[in-house]
Amino acid sequence: MAPEFAVEVRQNEHLPAGAGRVEAVVTVTATGGARAGPAADAAEVLVLDTSGSMRSPPEKLAEAVRAAEAALGVLRDGVRFAVVAGTDTARVVYPPGPGLAVAGPRTREAATRAVRRLRAAGGTAMGRWLLLADALLAGPDAGGPGPGGPDAAGPGSRASGAGPRHAILLTDGENRHESPEELAAVLERVAGRFTCDCRGVGTDWRVAELRGIAEAMLGTVDIVADPAGLARDFESMTLAAMGKTVADVSLRLWTPGHAEVVFLRQVAPALLDLTGRRRRTGPRTGEYPTGAWAAGESRDYHLAVRVRPAAVGERMLASRIALVGPGGVVSGPGRVLAVWTDDATLSTRIPPEVAHYTGQAELAEAIREGLRARRAGDAARATARLGRAVRLAHESGNTGTAKLLAAVVEVRDAASGTVRLRADVAEVDEMTLDTRSTVTKRVGRD
Repeated sequence: MAPEFAVEVRQNEHLPAGAGRVEAVVTVTATGGARAGPAADAAEVLVLDTSGSMRSPPEKLAEAVRAAEAALGVLRDGVRFAVVAGTDTARVVYPPGPGLAVAGPRTREAATRAVRRLRAAGGTAMGRWLLLADALLAGPDAGGPGPGGPDAAGPGSRASGAGPRHAILLTDGENRHESPEELAAVLERVAGRFTCDCRGVGTDWRVAELRGIAEAMLGTVDIVADPAGLARDFESMTLAAMGKTVADVSLRLWTPGHAEVVFLRQVAPALLDLTGRRRRTGPRTGEYPTGAWAAGESRDYHLAVRVRPAAVGERMLASRIALVGPGGVVSGPGRVLAVWTDDATLSTRIPPEVAHYTGQAELAEAIREGLRARRAGDAARATARLGRAVRLAHESGNTGTAKLLAAVVEVRDAASGTVRLRADVAEVDEMTLDTRSTVTKRVGRD
């Protein structure tokens, strides 16, 4: 059955005379049509850092192996998969032949044995890891699924291209063996071809670097400070990937002549700016990638459109929103309207959803600015920005972020944002706050 999406728009359509900017929060929900397809439509690649730093402490590589075993254990029969070891190069650990294996009891056991033989040595070049994952998930240009059934692992096994394609990337360090420009070029090449969730183990990796990969690949990023937590996290990510039922969904925006999209941001469950990802599909339409969806999944987007101001009493369709699934199947639409009025009571109302997510975006930015200032030794700016973050977290009820902030600052009054920088902050606490700064509290739902 073709995927279906429900679109709900929440906005204040009334603008004062002379105004030309319309904002709305758009909730998109995958409804009953987004049912799971055959397992063979899905593909999974585990990418494990096996550079020399994974030897110290020895438990790090051992727990990464356990994490891979946990992920392999929850793959659905028929899902195509591979395991990649990443150093300053990348190699396929399993399967031994070209292409992807097909999950089943025999291949899962064989993959587990191969993973247990991993050893740590070499450098780190994540772009090369991603290129190999992309090649595996894309498969050969010709040929169908590999021979056999749920236990087949041989030449020709590949992702069908119809279902969700997902990777997990684990690292413990910085991308030292390729330049930022090289990594950026790889991300430009592979973005949109599969989703990648990124995890940093320990505290020797760079949050901004891993976040950049995750955002480009429409995935998540998080810290696993204690290697012992990797197995549970890998199992959770793999189960979530197995629940995705529809791949390659785009959000399509139509705007009238003389109008332009100011921004489009995913604002729940986490912040992700999609503005620069627009692909022009017509004179007045553009599409933004949203990745894969599970049945029943719901996300919120914050949209701003600049329109030509009109006379009081005039009405305009400022944007039309639809979801485009595989094969070009369109569902929706939602409509963003603009009506000009001289009634200040109407035009000054700010929808709570718009106000809430504006605050969540400001919260994330305040945290990043505050942490940058703290690292630079600018105590005054760090105190001001992190204090602002505390106040915003308090006002929005984002208790998760508030707890993370409390590990970095001493909160004297949350309501006013009065804080004092803590003298001794564990690196893991600062990195955890930075990594999770984009996780939002969903308005009216948490």
